[in-house]
Amino acid sequence: RVQLVESGGGSVQAGGSLRVSCAASGYKYSSYVFGWFRQAPGKEREGVAVIDSDGTTGYADSVKGRFTISKDNATNTLYLQMDSLKPEDTAMYYCAADWVLDFGLALTPASYNNWGQGTQVTVSS
Repeated sequence: RVQLVESGGGSVQAGGSLRVSCAASGYKYSSYVFGWFRQAPGKEREGVAVIDSDGTTGYADSVKGRFTISKDNATNTLYLQMDSLKPEDTAMYYCAADWVLDFGLALTPASYNNWGQGTQVTVSS
């Protein structure tokens, strides 16, 4: 069973940076797609950034140019570097992993069955 454990969330002022991490274990398939998602109170979970086994990445329009997803295959750790943070980035951030045959659907939460417990990111103005 895939296990995903996020860490690194916290509070930061607008314009600041944070890096969240996700330690992955228990998965056999190197071709899994990994992604970061977020959910703010009262809102639906939304895709933020995704990366496939070839290193191809995809981003939500709202974070393009500010967030960078990466994966260290040696340590099975997924990262999300978040720069120029805005108050609207405040949310619980989750990592996810699964087979996603159509990378065009990789930012869709319903494409994933394996989720971490989340880490809170709070950006103050």
